[in-house]
Amino acid sequence: MAFEDALAAWLVRQRWFAGKGRGLRDLAIVADTEIIGGDPGLRHLIVTVSHGTTVDYYQVLAGLRGSLPDQLRHARIGAADDGRQAYDALHDSDLTKPLLAGIAADSAVGSLQMRRVPGARFETGLDSLVISSEQSNTSLVYGEESILKVFRRLSPGPNPDLEVTAALSRLGSPHVAEPLGWIETRLEGVSTSLAILSRYLRLASDGWSLAATSVRDLYAMEGMEGGAAAGVRAADAGGDFAGEARRLGIATAEVHADLAAAFGADELGPDAVGELTEQMFRKLDLARAAVPEIGRYAEMIGDAYSSLAKLRGPFPVQRVHGDYHLGQVLRTQTGWVVLDFEGEPATPLAQRRGRSSPLRDVAGMLRSFDYAARHQLIGRPDQAVLSGVARDWVRRNAGAFCAGYAEAGGLDPDANGVLLRALQLDKAVYEVLYEARHRPSWLPIPLDSLAEF
Repeated sequence: MAFEDALAAWLVRQRWFAGKGRGLRDLAIVADTEIIGGDPGLRHLIVTVSHGTTVDYYQVLAGLRGSLPDQLRHARIGAADDGRQAYDALHDSDLTKPLLAGIAADSAVGSLQMRRVPGARFETGLDSLVISSEQSNTSLVYGEESILKVFRRLSPGPNPDLEVTAALSRLGSPHVAEPLGWIETRLEGVSTSLAILSRYLRLASDGWSLAATSVRDLYAMEGMEGGAAAGVRAADAGGDFAGEARRLGIATAEVHADLAAAFGADELGPDAVGELTEQMFRKLDLARAAVPEIGRYAEMIGDAYSSLAKLRGPFPVQRVHGDYHLGQVLRTQTGWVVLDFEGEPATPLAQRRGRSSPLRDVAGMLRSFDYAARHQLIGRPDQAVLSGVARDWVRRNAGAFCAGYAEAGGLDPDANGVLLRALQLDKAVYEVLYEARHRPSWLPIPLDSLAEF
């Protein structure tokens, strides 16, 4: 059991481990497939982790070496049962190249199936590099051609990211990265996605970085002009983001149209709206119990939910992104591309694959604009001076995004203000819980925005 103990100690330290704060009661290796024998060797592990009454699946690719090179010591897991050193093999190009070659060859290794999308072409034999910024999964970039996203926490069944990108690619959508292949296995008797290989968009910039640059330039201009009294506004910034926000709104509406074409659409009647608002109220109660500071806004939030419950509808529902924000979009030379259709990893798979109002994605992006403006104010001595500038930046870009979304045929945000407001508040309540648990220094961001709703 020594290796399992080492694996458990390593697992709880990983940023993608979802059980932080809940305590790890037990760990068991439920699948162990040797992909590469010898030294270095590669084992594919699926482990179960118990937290109280819940059990989660995790995927670990364990490298094995008699002697661990210095450049891999940061990825060390611990001593394996045979005395060799086990480590996170995704940091070892010698062991990740066979994954790329296996996908290209439609290989099968034990219970693992490696599949290439028919007609997809990509180079093999390339060195890989781990992208360090991811929270929930681990992605490897091969050269400058392809990227393999390896899911860490597994849910039995098809992963929405593969399901959606494949469907939208077949429709010819320019707003998704071309899927090239995948790796899967069977878990609880159903095919389960383990990893997705996609075309790497090497010259792209993510939306969060672009928006943050716009905000930073705006705040710098404000300081040079002598503070808020100078009247600097978002439209004056050299890095004004409003044009991109409008184009992003257009791209979002086009993605929603393709999602409806690929997976169908439905309507949410009065009973379903009532169930939706009940879920919102329950989430608010959980947030109040965990973060008492939100209590001062509970009446305002409850009034918005009650206003939604009074509407008869029907509201259109369809497949949506589910975790839409500026970090999930890339600006390429030809336009915006949407990433990570996996949805919120903590949400049950059936719910992530279900239908929802497309305005849920709109609400998520509007909340992301608010975060982009506010997170750079944390700890600044001129925070009070710049707060008005931040609000102006958010209003300008939120308005541009919504205008582009409606222009391209999306559900008009202005004509559905009650629904959009409730969805934005529901997202803000979620953010309060998330920040309190994982990033307390950012808790003022959603709380301050609630004060201005």
